[in-house]
Amino acid sequence: MKLKHLLTVSFVGFSFLGKAQIDENKIGSWYMYFFNADFKESQFGVQGDSQYRNWNLGGDLEQLLLRGAVTYRLQDKSAKFALGYAHITSGAYGESNETSAESRIYQEASLPQKIFDGRFHLTHRFRYEQRFVENQDFRTRVRYNLFVNVPLNSKEIQKNTYYLALYNELFINGEKEIGQGRMVEIFDRNRAYIGIGYAINDKIRVQTGYMNQATNTVSKGQLQLSLHQNF
Repeated sequence: MKLKHLLTVSFVGFSFLGKAQIDENKIGSWYMYFFNADFKESQFGVQGDSQYRNWNLGGDLEQLLLRGAVTYRLQDKSAKFALGYAHITSGAYGESNETSAESRIYQEASLPQKIFDGRFHLTHRFRYEQRFVENQDFRTRVRYNLFVNVPLNSKEIQKNTYYLALYNELFINGEKEIGQGRMVEIFDRNRAYIGIGYAINDKIRVQTGYMNQATNTVSKGQLQLSLHQNF
């Protein structure tokens, strides 16, 4: 529990590093679908997402990401673990139609938490990735994401609830050398997001907001529109 509170405090006041470069003034857009299903009378389940990311509002492909995982939730629901696979197609910025591919295996642990009399719904997500990127050496990456959802017109996120959605995710590379004499920094990127969500019912939520993604060289804004579904 002390670790959870420490990570929660570290979220407050976290600021981006890196100055914006060529894409600073062009807003991108991410269109996303997330699903989660727990098998009946079982602690196992599945989860996944598909994301269509653009360098602009639409048409200039940044990434197409498809991801799925098998999950296992503890009986007391204090943690959920996942083992999954993702395939990513990345496009070049601008008029070029060139793409590159990545296959990714990942393991993650998600720890839910409520604070301030249960009004702040937190999730700490730790993810470890093994990455097979086209024309690069084998790579690994560690990610930590703190999600914060704050219901606005009820204490729980249930049917007809509006909520404030925040997250901050830090990416750390496991290696600096990626092949053919190329190097990357240990700090990979940071994403910070603020948005508003609405629970259509107890199973489906929609959410929209703004995310800033910062690396050592680029800081770029992204609009996000997402659908979240539980089965």
